Amino acid sequence: MTENQNGSENPVAAQNGDTPAVQAQVVAQFIKDLSFENPNVEKLLSGPGENPNMKLEVNVNARRMNEDLYESAIDFTAHATNQTGTIYQLEVVYAGIFKVKNIPEEALEPFLLINCPALLFPYLRRLASDLTREGGFPPLLLDPIDFASLYMRRKQEGEAQSPLAS
Repeated sequence: MTENQNGSENPVAAQNGDTPAVQAQVVAQFIKDLSFENPNVEKLLSGPGENPNMKLEVNVNARRMNEDLYESAIDFTAHATNQTGTIYQLEVVYAGIFKVKNIPEEALEPFLLINCPALLFPYLRRLASDLTREGGFPPLLLDPIDFASLYMRRKQEGEAQSPLAS
């Protein structure tokens, strides 16, 4: 059997030969940036008005902080408008710090841009709901996000652009 640095046996590594098991840990999660604007409240008080038009944007970013620590962040924007103008604009960057060990280099980017945001999203979803409700509006209830599809689309757009950049 193979042994970890602390001398304990690692059965997963033993089953795979000499490859140690991937270890991932959520070290912290936090609001990195937050803005909620309600610029036309006096106009909105005159009546319920028509249903809002919602524009939602989601971006995911990651960066290495040191050898084993990585930050993964969801950049979320919700912009609600109607004929009166902007009803509200919510901008949130919700991030997590992850300690990741023994991950192959080719698996690191997908892990940071798919798996980590999937772990963070329920907290962002709750935050968006609470902030819009506390702002005096019905809670914004976000549908689940398929981060794998977002990642694949981003990779395809990057591959499509790379020949042009050369």
